[in-house]
Amino acid sequence: MSFGEPEGYDADARPRPLGRRGAPQVAAAAVCLVLGMGLISGALTGSWLVGGSGEEGTPSTFAAAGSLWHSVPVDQLFPPTVQGRGAGPGGADRTWTRIAVAPDSGCKNAFDPLLRKALAPVGCERLLRATYTDATESYVTTVGLLFTTADAPGMTALANRFRKERLDRRSDLMPLPYAAKGTLAAGFGAGQRASWTVSVLTEAPVVVYAVSGWADGRTVDDPQPAEDALEADATTAAAQAGLGNEAQGLADRVERDFRRNVRSASEQPS
Repeated sequence: MSFGEPEGYDADARPRPLGRRGAPQVAAAAVCLVLGMGLISGALTGSWLVGGSGEEGTPSTFAAAGSLWHSVPVDQLFPPTVQGRGAGPGGADRTWTRIAVAPDSGCKNAFDPLLRKALAPVGCERLLRATYTDATESYVTTVGLLFTTADAPGMTALANRFRKERLDRRSDLMPLPYAAKGTLAAGFGAGQRASWTVSVLTEAPVVVYAVSGWADGRTVDDPQPAEDALEADATTAAAQAGLGNEAQGLADRVERDFRRNVRSASEQPS
């Protein structure tokens, strides 16, 4: 005793065996599979360049990222004007204008002692910094790119430590601002720090940070990390003024531009 193949019906309601596909259907399925795998592979390879998963990039990309401090113009690393669509409180747009760029330097006296100790395992190749103000000139924010001497495992180890020990939330590990004389940030010192963020990249030998405060030089007794200041129920003065948005929003966009520069550098023929 045998059973026939189960039947279905085609578009004209004629019986047809189920489980069989015509040659065009098989070919189309195969093409979709190949394209899908290619897209997935490409996304995984390039995701970090557009702010993706944060997993380690290729050795050539890592090396290219580490050399950008001397091969890319400052206006590409710290643009004169930065647009922050939806970066403000309640999704408001922001525009930041650069008011000062620090000379590139080493890290001597650039960080408070505890933060310097926390960053010591990855070393310091170069430190680049710029200070911005918002469109109303009410706030000032310093953004920094610390180029380290570490390899990929070293950066991953530091990132893991920052995450596990929540070092980016500790007020005794806040970055220092760059207070440029003759600018709105002239009075932006250690006591004026209101909110901050620190991001340890694992796909590049770079630490990105930002620290914000009021442009009038007022001191801050209760600074708050940007991630906490962005919470809906945050009630600190820094949070209510949107200084967490200033630090996080500007740092995110400088990091995004940095990744774009790395992509351009890594695509150039060697």
